[in-house]
Amino acid sequence: MPTPEFIVNLRRYIGHGPLWLLGSSTVVLREQGNSTQVLLGRRADNGNWTTIDGIVEPGEPPQVAAARECLEETELEVSIERLVMTGVVGPISYANGDVCSFVDHCYRAHVVSGSTGTGDGENSAVRWFGLDGLPGGITPVSRRRIEVAVANAPEVVLAGNYELG
Repeated sequence: MPTPEFIVNLRRYIGHGPLWLLGSSTVVLREQGNSTQVLLGRRADNGNWTTIDGIVEPGEPPQVAAARECLEETELEVSIERLVMTGVVGPISYANGDVCSFVDHCYRAHVVSGSTGTGDGENSAVRWFGLDGLPGGITPVSRRRIEVAVANAPEVVLAGNYELG
């Protein structure tokens, strides 16, 4: 999905300056035989494998954004189980000069229906990976999200700043 319209409108006023945004990320898990698998998307813009991530729209609850992003990016309807971690990602400088930091809400989820696909084109591929066979090119932020979601501790992890790698 292209940059949300509300951000395009904000950029008209502030240019490339830093923006604080709400982010929502989802670790989608499934049991396959005796092992757990995680769903990852390969970003079309840089080739990195990541959890399913997106920007929360104005007025949208982060958990709703997490489910929406999964449907848009993977063609899968998911059920959000719970918030597992929150922290800051960024600042990130983009190729066009924009700078953003995200207050990230990371959710654990499972698939309700659908078949995997690349949806809105933000990802060039979407695949399931065993936890012992995560791909090269996975971001450190995504690795941390997966670790926390799999551990599924009863309390939400307050991560502070995520390592961008």
